[in-house]
Amino acid sequence: MMDKTALRSALFLLMPRLARFAWRVLCQFLKNRGILLAGGVGYNILLSIVPLFALLVVLLTQVVDEQHLLSVLSVQVRHLAPAHAEVLLESVRGLLDTRDVIGILSFPVLLLFSSFAFRMLEDALAIIFHAPETPHIKRSAWVSVMLPYAFMLVLGAGLMVLTLVVTLASSLNTLVLAIFERELPLAGFSEPVLNLASFGGVFLLFSAIYKVLPVVRIALRRAVVGGFVAALLWEGVRLLLVYYFANLSFVNAVYGSLATLVVVLLSLEVGAIILLLGAQVIAELERNTRLGLPWHADPNHQAVTRVD
Repeated sequence: MMDKTALRSALFLLMPRLARFAWRVLCQFLKNRGILLAGGVGYNILLSIVPLFALLVVLLTQVVDEQHLLSVLSVQVRHLAPAHAEVLLESVRGLLDTRDVIGILSFPVLLLFSSFAFRMLEDALAIIFHAPETPHIKRSAWVSVMLPYAFMLVLGAGLMVLTLVVTLASSLNTLVLAIFERELPLAGFSEPVLNLASFGGVFLLFSAIYKVLPVVRIALRRAVVGGFVAALLWEGVRLLLVYYFANLSFVNAVYGSLATLVVVLLSLEVGAIILLLGAQVIAELERNTRLGLPWHADPNHQAVTRVD
């Protein structure tokens, strides 16, 4: 009985603190023009996503099977743009079919367009984490230039590992089917496994963004927690977006032939809002830590109280 009473008291104490902290994060996010920043990030992701995936596919098809790579890529695209992801895949396939026409001289252009999203995101995070008392990281110009390409290299490595695993599982299943005339028990679970791997990839990507891209020092544990919460929130919102655009939306009637572009851009902007909101949560926690205040305390209120 005492345990239940203590738990109830702890919950009654925690919920108002969480509500006040969430309200403070939201107010600071709006003060930093977070919606406007998310719009810029979403637009640049839309510019970058097709050349980025096309570039990765063109390079990775030299070492992995193209069909397996495209099947893995389709799952990743559905996680980044849950509605009308097939349109993005068709664009990637179109660039892939014209790889010989593109030529070597066009690869720097694809690299440049692929880096737009990371560069815009870095600028947005600089605004989110800006504070006069915050110790900034001194970066050389070369580090700032190479960071987007480092993230692209990591994304390519992750895609290659996933594709190799899928290829190995498919080959093993074919061998077992030829010898024993039955499929492996896990053969039918490739889609859920890929979805789980994609969620893990989004979680790691968000965590890496929170840890590396800001121009301030972020504790690893906060970057990991922020990445997990943002990835979990995005997974829930992604499922809602899929259901909404499939069953409730009248966007096709409003925008006509532009509906697909509008839906993809809206999905990417929602994802950018979630990503920047996670960064705002980390920024508020880091601010309280520097000031020696508990996580739920309002630094502005504390400053007024001290003056009084």
